[in-house]
Amino acid sequence: MSRRTQTDMSRRTYLKLTGASSAAGLAGVAGCLGDDSTTITPGTAPGFPPFEMRQDGELVGFDIDLLEAVVAETEYELGEWATFEFDSLIPALTQNEEIDVIAAAMTITPDRQETIAFSDPYWESDQAILVSEGGDFQPSAWEDFDGARVGAQSGTTGADQVQSNLVDPGIIPEDNYSSYDSYVFAVEDLENGNVDAVVIDNPVAETFAASRDVTIAFIEETGEEFGFGIRQGESEFQSALNDGLAAVREGGTYGEITSTWFGQE
Repeated sequence: MSRRTQTDMSRRTYLKLTGASSAAGLAGVAGCLGDDSTTITPGTAPGFPPFEMRQDGELVGFDIDLLEAVVAETEYELGEWATFEFDSLIPALTQNEEIDVIAAAMTITPDRQETIAFSDPYWESDQAILVSEGGDFQPSAWEDFDGARVGAQSGTTGADQVQSNLVDPGIIPEDNYSSYDSYVFAVEDLENGNVDAVVIDNPVAETFAASRDVTIAFIEETGEEFGFGIRQGESEFQSALNDGLAAVREGGTYGEITSTWFGQE
């Protein structure tokens, strides 16, 4: 798949070109929906390129651009972004109400829907198995992982895949699984030979494969869908996000953002 590099267009440049509202200059108000405010605080987990990462100290990525464009189509305003480790996002949304919406390539799952609600899906993905390019370990199926050391980011679908396909069947012992706060650390461990494979969302795997000495061994077709996470019971906000998402799709902005970060529409 051809793609532009993430440096081709920064978030600020994109927003200037499209006229979407930037988070810069807006005061972040945590848990503000409960205070009948129209300003919402978004949360994400950097280290998941091209969906969200830091570039020259700035938070950028597909999710960042998309949520800002979606909210610009609504009567809400976007406050300053808050960042967390991935598995801290749902507690930050529901328990502490530090944020009002999660934009972090979060898969819509029945387990998560017991705790939070989601917008309509905005992306589909499968899981990819990353290995060192040219390395000795080149699996083509889960059965090839006997004794291998495997990594994934905690709280993600990749971690679930490791558990269900490798640990639970006894193909690898629990001690051979390494959990990470960020996939950047996981891929660095892969490059350094500390793990043999990393299980990760396919578009993110492709981004790492394009910039590091790693390659995709095979794809596990999971048919996941990503959505923006919100607190349960906030139907008005949920409807606004869904309407905004439909508007950016119909108006062509979604295709422009996709082209910016993935080189496709």
